[in-house]
Amino acid sequence: MKFLHRYIYIFMTALLVTSCSDPSSVDSCEESGNFIIAATPQALDGVADYLLTTESLESGSISTVGCGQEQDGTYRYYVTNNNKYFSLLYGQGNPGAVTTYQLNSNGKLDELSDFQSETVQAFAPIEDDVLMVKAPRSINDPTAYWYRLNTENSQFTDEGQIDIIELAGNGEGAFPSWLTQVDDQVFMPFSTITGQGNNSFSTSYPDSAWVAVYSYPEMALQTVIKDDRTSFIGRYFTKGLSVDENGDVYAFSSAIATDDNGQMISTKPSAITRINGGAMEFDQSYFFNIQEASDGFYLTDHVYAGDGNVLLMMRDADEKAPYTTGHNFAIVNVHNQTFTWVNGLPDASSILNVTSMNNYVSEDGSTVYTGITIGNTIENEEGEKETVFEGSYVYAIDIASATATRGLEVKGGAITSINKLEPAE
Repeated sequence: MKFLHRYIYIFMTALLVTSCSDPSSVDSCEESGNFIIAATPQALDGVADYLLTTESLESGSISTVGCGQEQDGTYRYYVTNNNKYFSLLYGQGNPGAVTTYQLNSNGKLDELSDFQSETVQAFAPIEDDVLMVKAPRSINDPTAYWYRLNTENSQFTDEGQIDIIELAGNGEGAFPSWLTQVDDQVFMPFSTITGQGNNSFSTSYPDSAWVAVYSYPEMALQTVIKDDRTSFIGRYFTKGLSVDENGDVYAFSSAIATDDNGQMISTKPSAITRINGGAMEFDQSYFFNIQEASDGFYLTDHVYAGDGNVLLMMRDADEKAPYTTGHNFAIVNVHNQTFTWVNGLPDASSILNVTSMNNYVSEDGSTVYTGITIGNTIENEEGEKETVFEGSYVYAIDIASATATRGLEVKGGAITSINKLEPAE
């Protein structure tokens, strides 16, 4: 539940509180450009993201104070497709808004549509659509639903159902981690969950991985690919598959399966496996043990940069948790199985938040841009701990040298997403 772990920061001054909460201040600044930054203002209570535009990720500053477009509701998530920007509200069980934007010739976002949809647990650009899946956490209601959102007109064009118990095939329910287009098919990795007890995400099958393969756009199940060398692929609200230039599919496992008490029970290491292009089974000759290569860390998220290069977010395996994003970064090459820690980043202990779902990769694949928010924890006069925000920055991570350089500063907010659009014609 990544949305439960967004940091809520204290304001540095009363002026910042007033400026960020005043609706009349929105869109009063001059920043513009192709890059879209979503940032959550620092606040005592849950607040909505602001969408800001900028020309550069490598220098300068932008601010949530009096700038940007305020989103309607907290826990927003973002996806781009067909040169449009979609802002999805996680409604926590209730219907959520979907707002569509495009970039105008002045480098500003224009709102195209705003409508209600079901809150979904997985979504991704597939061909010219955004495919969404709403999945239950209880096997007492064993039906998941998928929806096809057409990006040309921002209208739902098709929907269907998935029997999660039938898909799991082991008495538990299938719960998808994410969706990935592979050629003309959709690969949906999933864990199997009990859907009952103290922890609905608990499982009796912690040491297996599954990928459901669907035709598209019909979403007819073709097969389920299974492997017992890792735990499940991806995590809640976290992409677990990437496709390289050869058409090979790499699967990323955090090994974070839990029992009914929330205890880690997988005996498998955090690792990367592979499904060769065109194949419907895991390549048993390929196994990249990330926990071993990193000397005791596990991957929590990844960004595929190109030519087999991947940026990993990582965390000490002794501190495994199902939903926390790692604050240590490494570059791996999945083709030759090399591992290198990234230099030039803030100490992991000072990092409050990292952008995990929407990072930007340069067109040549040489650089990954990620948002990092730093701060520290203090003890107030009442002896309670408070998190003090220090700053939020875009870091440019050079793949070849595994070196990070601090770039754009986002004042007054924590970066949650970095995307890019071209001006609409």
